[in-house]
Amino acid sequence: MTVTKLPTTKKNAFISMMEIAEEYKATNLVDPMAGLPCPDELINLVDKYMRAGNNDFSPIEGVGSLREQIVSIFNRKNSTELQAETDLTITAGPAQAMSTAITTFIKEGDEVILFEPVQESYAQLIEMTGGRPIYINLKHPEYRIDWDEVKKTVTTKTKMIVINNPQNPMGQIFSPEDFDQLKRMTNGTRLVILSNETFGDIVYNGNHFISVASIPDLAVKSLVVSSFGAMFNINGWGIGYIAGPEKLMAEYRKTQQYQGLSVNTPAQYALAEFLKQGQDFKEINAFYQKKRDYFIELLSGSKFELIPTKSTIYQLLDYSKISDEPDTEFVMKLAKDYKVATIPFSAFQHEKTKMQMIRVCFAKTDELLEEAAYRLKNIPESFRNKSM
Repeated sequence: MTVTKLPTTKKNAFISMMEIAEEYKATNLVDPMAGLPCPDELINLVDKYMRAGNNDFSPIEGVGSLREQIVSIFNRKNSTELQAETDLTITAGPAQAMSTAITTFIKEGDEVILFEPVQESYAQLIEMTGGRPIYINLKHPEYRIDWDEVKKTVTTKTKMIVINNPQNPMGQIFSPEDFDQLKRMTNGTRLVILSNETFGDIVYNGNHFISVASIPDLAVKSLVVSSFGAMFNINGWGIGYIAGPEKLMAEYRKTQQYQGLSVNTPAQYALAEFLKQGQDFKEINAFYQKKRDYFIELLSGSKFELIPTKSTIYQLLDYSKISDEPDTEFVMKLAKDYKVATIPFSAFQHEKTKMQMIRVCFAKTDELLEEAAYRLKNIPESFRNKSM
C-alpha cells in the first residue's frame, strides 16, 4: 500500500459536496459563479491571443504585460511601489500561490499560526511540509482575533502567520487595530505573513478593506495572494497572483519554477489587455452586494438565522431553529432529501464544532437563488428534528 505525505485520508469538503450536489441533482450553493457570465470582451480577447499563436509556455514569473497591469492597479490601491519585474508572480490561481508559499518558507518542525475558521487546505499543506499548524479561534459572536492569545502562542518555532482578509467564510475584515496588534507582535521578528486577499474588492455597506501591503512595517515581511476570478467570473481559468518584497519573492520563485512552471498563456495576455482598458471594480462590488441583499430578502421569513456578510461571495446560515443535527449530517440530509447543496461550517474547523451553521454561495443567477431559497424556506416539518 502506498503511503502519501497527506496527514489524513479525509476528502476535501468542497470536492465532496460538489460530488453530492451532482449525485442528488441538488441546487448547488457550494461553488461560486455557476451561471454568471464572463465578460464577452474577455472571451474575445482569449480567442484573439490563441489565434495569434500565444499558446506556448509563459515565463515562470508570468507574462510581463499582465504583471505590469496588476502592479499598476495594486500600487494605486495600496500606495505601494512594487516592481513588475521583481515583486509579483502570476500563479495558477490563489490555491497554488498559497501552496507554493507554504512550501517555500516552511520546513520540518516549523509552526504556522492559522485563524479558525480557516480553509481546510492550509493545515494540510503545512503538515505536508513537516510543519505544524497552530490554531487560534476567532471569538464568537463577532469573530474577532484575541491578540493576547496570539502573543502567547508565538514561539521560536513560529515562522509564518496566515491571514485571510476578508475572511472566508465569516466575511470579517481586518481593522486598523488588528493591524496595529499584528505589527507590534511581529516587530523585530523574521516571521512571514501570508495574506489571502482574494475578496479585497468585494466589501459591502461602506466597510473599508485594508491590505497588509499598505502598511509599510508589515509589507516588508508580507506576501499577498489574490486573483480576478471572482471579479470577472473566471475562477476556472486558474489565474491568480502573489505580490511582495523582492527578498521574499526571489525565494518564492525558486519553488514556483517547479510547482507552477507555466500559467495559461493566452488567458494571461487577454486579461492584461482587458485590465488595461480600465475596469469598474466598484460596479462589480455593487453587483455582488445586490446579489447578497436579494438572497437575504428571499430567505426572509425562513427558520434560518443570518447576519449579512460584510464581504466575500459567501453567507453563513444558522439552522439551530430547524435541527439539532451536526452540520455534516444536516448538509447531507439537505442535499439528499431537499435538493440543496451547501458546505458544513465544520469544514473550516480542525476539531468538531457544535456550531449549527452552513455556508452558501450567492454568486449565482437570480433564478437559481430563487429556487434554492424556495426550497430552504419550505422545509417541511417532517424534515426537521429539532428537539423540544
